Amino acid sequence: MTKFGSAKAIGSRIQALRRSRGMRTSKDLADAIGGSMTVSIIENIELGRKSNLDVSQLLNIAMALQVPPSYILAPMDDPSAPVDLPGLSSAFDGMTAIEFDAWLASLESASYSSTTLHGRNSLVELNALREWHSLKREIRRLQAMLRLEDEFLQSSYASQTQERLRDAQRSISRLGPLLN
Repeated sequence: MTKFGSAKAIGSRIQALRRSRGMRTSKDLADAIGGSMTVSIIENIELGRKSNLDVSQLLNIAMALQVPPSYILAPMDDPSAPVDLPGLSSAFDGMTAIEFDAWLASLESASYSSTTLHGRNSLVELNALREWHSLKREIRRLQAMLRLEDEFLQSSYASQTQERLRDAQRSISRLGPLLN
C-alpha cells in the first residue's frame, strides 16, 4: 500500500489517505463528504483522469479525510521533496513540500516572501488576526480560571491569573489599531 505522504500524484495521495482512514471505497469517501461530490468524481481524481480539483473539492476531501490540504497537495512524508503539482507557474520551481506548506499557511517562516508592499501587508495582517484570535481564546480561558479560583481556591493563584488576563487584554488592545 502506498503511503499517502510519498505518493507521487494528488489522486494517489487521496486514495492512500482514504485507505489509511479505513474508507475502503470511493463511495465511503463520497458519503463522508456529503452530497457535493459523486463517487465517479472521486474515482476520476484517484485514478488521475481528473487532475485539476476545484478549491471546494480539495477542501471537502481534506476535511473528510481529516488532514490539512497540504497533505493532499504535496508529498509531506518527504519535506525536502519538490512540490509536484501539475500546472504551477515557474514561481514554484524549487519550492519544497515543507516550504509550500508554510507558504500555503501564510507563515512568516515561508521561503516565499512577497516583493510588494501589498503582499507583505497581507502577511502581517493575517498573522495579526491569528494572534488576535489566539488572545481572545486565552482571555476566555483566563476569565473562566479566575471565576473558578475565586470561587473554590481563594488563594494567590487569582492574582497571578488576573495579571495574565491583564497582559492578554493589553496585547489585544495593541493589535486593535493594526486590524482596523
